[in-house]
Amino acid sequence: MKLSAFVRPALASLVFFALVTALYSTAVTGLGAALFPRQAGGSLVVEAGKVRGSSLLGQDFARADRFHGRPSAVSYDPASGGASNLGPTSAVLAQSVAARRAALLAENGAGSGEPPDELLLASASGLDPDISPQAALYQAPRIARALGLGSSGEASLEALVKSEAKGRSLGFMGEPRVNVLALNLELERLYGR
Repeated sequence: MKLSAFVRPALASLVFFALVTALYSTAVTGLGAALFPRQAGGSLVVEAGKVRGSSLLGQDFARADRFHGRPSAVSYDPASGGASNLGPTSAVLAQSVAARRAALLAENGAGSGEPPDELLLASASGLDPDISPQAALYQAPRIARALGLGSSGEASLEALVKSEAKGRSLGFMGEPRVNVLALNLELERLYGR
């Protein structure tokens, strides 16, 4: 049997399936962009014509007067999102958790209590945009002090966290959460930069 008897059908199949997958990808991308333009565009948060971030990707907020998200194993770099893959017996993980705990206690004050686990441990993606309402409330006294708001300001920050909190998806999936970017943008609106 000639080689061309095998090559010709193989090439025809290659061209056919390349066209089918290219058309399918283009159709799905176009349909997604038409039906869900905000999500297809990255769920960007735009204020006054300036992109402030994405509601789906965590950012590094290091200022004392802002809410901090979960630690990131990838320094909040979306191009290299992922976990550290350190297991519970890892000495490196234990050291990083101890360092984060010490930093949180120093930043929030020794009387602030034990930091929530999610502020000590990096997420699987390294890019979580949300924290629990409890983790946000843990940070409220520090932010009130940094903004010079006093105890009444702390109560207004707690009200802000509660107003921004989202419940479980469809009432039963996931955990209650609050978007860190949304909290910090609302802080800017209320108290300035």
